[in-house]
Amino acid sequence: MFGRRGKKSEKKSAAEAVEETPLARARAEEPAKEADRHRALGPWDASEDVPEYPRVDLGCLRVPVGERTQIRFDMMRNEQIVGVTLINDTSAVQVQAFAAPKTSGLWDELREELREQVTGQGGKVEDFDGTFGPELRALVPVEGRTTEDGRQLGQRMRFIGVDGPRWVLRGVIRGEGAVKPEVMAQVEEVFQKIVVVRGDEPVPPREMLKIVVPKEIQEQIKAQRAQQAAQRKAAQEAPGEGEAPGEGTAAPEADSAEQDRTAPPAS
Repeated sequence: MFGRRGKKSEKKSAAEAVEETPLARARAEEPAKEADRHRALGPWDASEDVPEYPRVDLGCLRVPVGERTQIRFDMMRNEQIVGVTLINDTSAVQVQAFAAPKTSGLWDELREELREQVTGQGGKVEDFDGTFGPELRALVPVEGRTTEDGRQLGQRMRFIGVDGPRWVLRGVIRGEGAVKPEVMAQVEEVFQKIVVVRGDEPVPPREMLKIVVPKEIQEQIKAQRAQQAAQRKAAQEAPGEGEAPGEGTAAPEADSAEQDRTAPPAS
């Protein structure tokens, strides 16, 4: 039941068999690993028999989309993409795929590093055996937010991950998906539907696999940014009655920083 999912197994012609590369043969001979049982229903490798579902191709990831799903590209100030966040109603899961060695175990290492980071910030971490095996459930301090009596406020998060063939997929869940069991299952289902495309190029272990923004989504983001810039400019030039200049525009501008990298739901 929990064995390695089958590779795509159409019969090959004699010509195709001759053209098969040593790398492809090595993959076919790669033994099943213990971690594979944690992804019996997904996430998937592109070489496997992946169930049909609407997905957006983002290079190293093919992510599921639904009517209420938004895709946000998480970027550094230099516009380098460092993750993809899938937002659905009251929950969000940020996903990142990293290159890994053939042997299992990279998620174990990453999990310990995450534990050190959270506790180093003054947060709390709990180990939990979840749908995808070992995960972390954490209370992470929110910088600059405290109660009236000065106590630090925190945000509940789940750190999930699974080892695949030469890759590891990591997810960070926020919102109701980190605390409510019925919503947790919905977010896990989204994570399960992800397909990882490792590719044949050599990539050092731990290096993040490249995320590619489709051209049509790039155009949507460009148009959205232009519209938001025009709205901000108009709001700054014409403040509402009873408002001091600049009042009423601060909240929309803060929101737009997050929306700036959000693609509308795919059709």
